[in-house]
Amino acid sequence: MRPVKYRIDVNGAARDLDVPRGTTLLDALRDDLGLTATRYGCGRGQCGACFVLADGRAVASCLMSVEQAALHRIVTVEGLGDGERLDAVQRAFVDEDAMQCGYCTSGMLISATALLARQPAPEEDEIRDALAPNLCRCGVQLRAIRAVERAAREGR
Repeated sequence: MRPVKYRIDVNGAARDLDVPRGTTLLDALRDDLGLTATRYGCGRGQCGACFVLADGRAVASCLMSVEQAALHRIVTVEGLGDGERLDAVQRAFVDEDAMQCGYCTSGMLISATALLARQPAPEEDEIRDALAPNLCRCGVQLRAIRAVERAAREGR
């Protein structure tokens, strides 16, 4: 298949891509742009490992084509902090030890960021609902909930 030229906004910068039509955003992020914090999990949008923000909403990048992504502002985990500094959600996840193997962490950070952007002081059930799409086999869900509560308290 012949490559098609796309321009997408990723982490606040316009990025040019030359990829075959139908290429997933996940593949383009990892293979073409070198943004590897977004993980491949299931390839079906069912695990949350590949979540990115699209106009502030958590979406599965394994289901979004580059063509679709070109219509949105995309933010990956690499775009959450400021260079060497972690943002409030990332700091809270570290402080609450809300990671173990780390595979689900980037998706949870994206889900938490999307939640706090629309609801700065969420109730525990809202946090649980927001993190529910993120599959974690290591059992850090309770620590992740505490991390989101902490980020909210610390004035995200």
